[in-house]
Amino acid sequence: MSIVGSSIGFGLITASILAIAAVGFTLQFGVTNILNLAYGDIMTAAAFAAYFATKGGAPLWLAAVAGSLAGAVLSVLLNRFVYSWFARRGAKLFAMIMVTLGASLVVQNGMTAVFGPDFVSLPTSAGTTYQVGPAIFTGPQLAIVALALLAMAGVHSLLRYTRLGQAMRATATNPDLARSCGMATNRIIDAAWLLSGLLCGLAGVALALNLSTFTTGTGGTFLIPVIAAAVLGGIGQPYGAMLGALVIGLATEVSVTVVSPSYKTVVAFAILIVVLLFRPQGILSEVAMAKEIAT
Repeated sequence: MSIVGSSIGFGLITASILAIAAVGFTLQFGVTNILNLAYGDIMTAAAFAAYFATKGGAPLWLAAVAGSLAGAVLSVLLNRFVYSWFARRGAKLFAMIMVTLGASLVVQNGMTAVFGPDFVSLPTSAGTTYQVGPAIFTGPQLAIVALALLAMAGVHSLLRYTRLGQAMRATATNPDLARSCGMATNRIIDAAWLLSGLLCGLAGVALALNLSTFTTGTGGTFLIPVIAAAVLGGIGQPYGAMLGALVIGLATEVSVTVVSPSYKTVVAFAILIVVLLFRPQGILSEVAMAKEIAT
């Protein structure tokens, strides 16, 4: 079996998890103009919610639902009681980044204090393996790909065919104009945080399923590839995030054929630096330019 072919298979799994996470991350930013650096720690919290659900006897699919809901609730609470308080007082982009970084540290250290530093794992079994071309996938890995495809299809349908999706797109493009047209922008922002949290929680559970073990710092480490995928696609652009996730996922996994697997995050960071140097607006640039992320 080709090592590169196997790496491409692993890259598709990583890309699937990244797509779920990056779309939620960039969609929320597009509507609210807040770069939520606590996103990775919310993923971890969702994974722990799923873990304790399974410890309580819940089947894995129900635990995944519990994790997704936990991510949604935590995201909404952070916005309502932390981020919006600073935003109402005129905090700008950089100040809000510092606020979200502080929230990240609080959430991660809070989880360490409550859950401890030990590694835990979700009760999964590889079961039957399936060969697709040169790559071999386990049942849980194929489930992750299926979840990603369903999530992307759901986001596409929401944005294109529902009034809420149209309102979210309008708010992302010009919130003042959307407000003057009678749209309830505060409710739309709440919906964006809720949807972002759901995707964040789902990505956290998928990441935990793909890893043999995880700890309170796992999601924070995964945040760099998520940001790299979002920036590569054009921050604030859900469709760009899907494309960026595919590129980052494949690049990080294929890189293990020439470098140590421990450098996968470094590869994602290097891609992020290159994008910021040569095309900071990303592949799809409209929102990044409008939100003053790139000039």
